Amino acid sequence: MSRWPPLTCAEVKRALKTLGFAPTPGRGTSHEQWERRDPQQLYKVTVDCPKAPFSLDLIDSMAKQAGTTRKGLYRAVDKRRKWHWLW
Repeated sequence: MSRWPPLTCAEVKRALKTLGFAPTPGRGTSHEQWERRDPQQLYKVTVDCPKAPFSLDLIDSMAKQAGTTRKGLYRAVDKRRKWHWLW
């Protein structure tokens, strides 16, 4: 069993909001786009909620799109220290 538990769609959205992302207007697909603009770069993360709970491969992909690591994404979700044993 993996050390990293799978994330739900709501947890990923909460993490992205914590990291400063905002959803872009929908285009009629199941894929949601979240954006964050920095002075030098635009970050876009694609979240496909029907695929939740997300595998580690998808979590790693979303973390890379967000400009962070898997650990950074889990930390943004874990405000109640539910997964304190991960770090």
